[in-house]
Amino acid sequence: MNGKVFIGGKWLAPTSGKTIPVIDPGTGEIFNEIADGEAADIDLAVQAARRALKGEWGKFTAVERGRALSRLGQKVLEHYDELVELESRDCGKVLATARNDIKLLARYFEFYGGAADKVHGEVIPYQNNHAVRVVRQPFGVSGHIIPWNYPTQILGRSVGAALAMGNAAVIKPAEDASLSILRLAELVAEAGFPDGSFNVVPGYGTTAGAALISHPGVNFVSFTGSPQVGTIVQQETARNYVKCVLELGGKSPQVVFADANLDRAVPAIINGIIQNAGQTCSAGSRLLIQQEIYDDVVARIADRFSKLRTGQQSADLDCGPIINARQLGRVQRFIEDAVNSGARIVAQGELAQDLPANGLYVAPTFFADVPRDHMLAKEEVFGPVLIAMPFIDEADAIALANDTEYGLVAGVWTENGGRQQRVAEAINSGQVFINCYGAGGGVELPFGGFGKSGHGREKGFMALEEMSIVKTIVHNFEQ
Repeated sequence: MNGKVFIGGKWLAPTSGKTIPVIDPGTGEIFNEIADGEAADIDLAVQAARRALKGEWGKFTAVERGRALSRLGQKVLEHYDELVELESRDCGKVLATARNDIKLLARYFEFYGGAADKVHGEVIPYQNNHAVRVVRQPFGVSGHIIPWNYPTQILGRSVGAALAMGNAAVIKPAEDASLSILRLAELVAEAGFPDGSFNVVPGYGTTAGAALISHPGVNFVSFTGSPQVGTIVQQETARNYVKCVLELGGKSPQVVFADANLDRAVPAIINGIIQNAGQTCSAGSRLLIQQEIYDDVVARIADRFSKLRTGQQSADLDCGPIINARQLGRVQRFIEDAVNSGARIVAQGELAQDLPANGLYVAPTFFADVPRDHMLAKEEVFGPVLIAMPFIDEADAIALANDTEYGLVAGVWTENGGRQQRVAEAINSGQVFINCYGAGGGVELPFGGFGKSGHGREKGFMALEEMSIVKTIVHNFEQ
């Protein structure tokens, strides 16, 4: 954009005077730059947010906050093509995925615009001559660390809810994917949000991100990223007695029973792993198949995988590039280590011809017969890599689905109604989909994890509860 930070409604040069190059992962070319924000910039943003809370933004009613969010949703749709192009080129998304993300960004603002004045609190019957109200109030300054895989969607679900409840937001987008969020900052101003209610400081996690989670003026933090960094976020926010909501990835199972409708299941299973080139926290990366139909399902999936194509974003194929060289190396190491340990590749997709030499591409890869204790069965790859493992019966399927430290999303494929409910309740996962799979979307559906996948919930009305604090007011009106 312009190599600046957005603080208090103004574009400012970063205090360091430094910028970070923006690289197109499809070509490896530098095509823009963003600010290299640091602790001093975060401090300025927190101060601006605090002023907004004491000033005009703090005086907005719930109805006014809702209207502002609704206007912002409309602004997103008015600038739809521009935002799609930014998101696609910056993140490496194929156009179909980028289009979906921008539509969902607008939908988040529409949803939370409509929800802002629907948080009503409650009245508790108490002793005679007493009136008791329970109300929800904003925390104050909310800090949001946004990852590179779905920057607009994740901003919509966390910042949208925070603004609906009256918090003032300080946002640290990923250094690999900041452009759409910086452009959105301009649209926020056009939508009528007061200065300081929405602040954006790009930069590295070790500088700007670390400053945000440890700042004593921040009252709430939402973070989406790795479990390792999530641990640091919890430690730092705890020092200031600040609540945090964490979404830390997954190793999500797709559980296919012998009576499943495979014509319905197979396309959803494929989409659940290749969406955004597998760089999705809720990717269905573990395919668990009842042994009676194991060979049939593996053959069907392999046939589909062999026809998948990876190419530049504008080609709008099945997969685009990986976000950066570091992540590409991680995915490639997982594949190489699996092959070296004897895991069997049954199918791989194709790379398009004449790809740029410096583009960051990997072919979708499908492994079968992966041992249950194998690294591929335990660790999140964050790439278009699917593994298949057989199970014996319902009890074995549940045990295998739960045989991971993660618990974000699961899919259950069976026509047996009793089994659908038993298995859904037994799997340790924040979301379970029966005869469908919900990677992406679901604005209205509470989203978050068990175990290593994090804690707290985003999306839906439950996010409004997470982004606010409860106050009990007891009034003794006895004369």
